[in-house]
Order: sequence, then structure tokens, then C-alpha cells
Amino acid sequence: MGERKRAIRVITITSGKGGVGKTNIAANLAYVLATMGLRVMVLDADMGLANIDLVVGLAPRYNLYHFLKGEKTLEEIIVRGPGGMMILPASSGIEEMAELSRGHKLTLLDALNGLSERPDFLIIDTAAGISGNVTYFNLAAKEIVVVVTPEPASLTDAYALMKIMYQNYARKRFRILVNMARNNHEATEIFKRLRQATDRFLNIQIELLGFIPFDPKFKEAIRRQKALAEIFPHTTASRCLMVLAEKIRDEKPIFTDEGNLVFFGDGVIDHGLG
Repeated sequence: MGERKRAIRVITITSGKGGVGKTNIAANLAYVLATMGLRVMVLDADMGLANIDLVVGLAPRYNLYHFLKGEKTLEEIIVRGPGGMMILPASSGIEEMAELSRGHKLTLLDALNGLSERPDFLIIDTAAGISGNVTYFNLAAKEIVVVVTPEPASLTDAYALMKIMYQNYARKRFRILVNMARNNHEATEIFKRLRQATDRFLNIQIELLGFIPFDPKFKEAIRRQKALAEIFPHTTASRCLMVLAEKIRDEKPIFTDEGNLVFFGDGVIDHGLG
């Protein structure tokens, strides 16, 4: 028997609606965790509309399309981002990547499981919505972070995503991150509204992971293609990102047997997902 591989915390940053700042949160969270000395990898799982490399100012020559076509290994497409974080870039504008085949999904998971440089954290930035890719990567993770904003449509779509994950795939635990809130009070009120709906209609557990306040510096950071926490580390939003990263780093994660896929140390188990 070989030595059991060290467990990796796999966290999806997901949303039911686009435009909630999901990719910025994934990039900044990865950056802050990496500056803490942790090995962090970001998987851009928005396969057809990749953008996490743009957020941090990278222009990868190769991406997951080249890996899935058998032209490059996973190690060959990994690029280093700010703070030393590793990024697995996706393709952009390639329609066939928008919905991965069953074979491609298992090939990717198997390669991730076999990485020689195993990260402490794998942060998966999913596409928005409820496509097959979104549900698949949420199933692959032990921890699902759903990003919402004060916009009513964001709450409606987040509820729809969690409903599908619960009713179709029996996922019962979700962490809510409120982005673009004015303050902690507003974030708490938004979470309460969402929890009222889930308590009434869904048998799931949701918890408020934290909030990131609206910060006009985000727009400047995007324009400069830098992580906010890298170039504006003292803004309120950056400090909230630091608190969020410290919480995730220091907590003892609750691992359950939920989901149809088991990532890393346990290998990959497929229960018939197409």
C-alpha cells in the first residue's frame, strides 16, 4: 500500500447569477491565502468564457483546452500568479468547452488527483448559473461558497442553484458570501432573507461565511488587471478579504460524504454523472 495522499481543501466559488464579483473574490482569496505561505491553486472552471487570468494580468499560452485535447499535460498549462498562487487557465470562446463531456470531466479530475505539486487549497471559480459544468464542479468540491449581492435577482438565482444542488444531487451544506454590501448589517439582513426561504422550502443548511463591502477600488484594480488585495491592501474590502482568508485558513473544515464525486486523497468516484 502506498502512502495516502494529503487531503486538499477543495472550495467552489459559485453563484446563480453573473455579475456578482465571483471571479474577483476567487482571485483575491487565492492571492491572500498564497501570501500566508499556503499552496493555492485556482481552477478557472468557466470553461467557455475564461477570465481569471485577465483579472490578475496574465496571458497564458496554453489552457485546459490544450490539456483535454491531449496536447499538453496539466503541469504544462499551470501558470504562476501574484503571491505565488497557481492558476489552471480555461479557454475563451471555444463552444465545445462550455459543456464538458463525461470523459473530459473524469480526465481532468484524474489529472488533478495526480498532480505532483499538491496544493493546500484548490479554489474552483465556476461559471454562473446552473449548467452541467457548474453542477459538476460543485459536486466535486467538499465546500460550496455561494456569492450573492444585495440585488434581488442575485438572491433568487442563488436560491435556484441551491435548490437544484439539493433536489437533484442531495447537497445540503452551503456557505453564503455577501458581496458589494454597504456594511455588515446589510449583509446579515440579506443572509436572513435567503435563510427564511431555504428554511421554509428546502431541507438544507446555510451559513454566513462573511461579506465584502462595495469598494470603487475594485474597478481600478480590474482596469489595471491586478488583485485588489495586492495593489490596495488597506481598503476596507481588502481587509475583509484578509479576515475571510484567515477564517478559512484557521477553521477545521467540516468534511461530509455529500456529493457524487470525491476529490483527491480518496481518488475519483463517478456515480453516473454525464
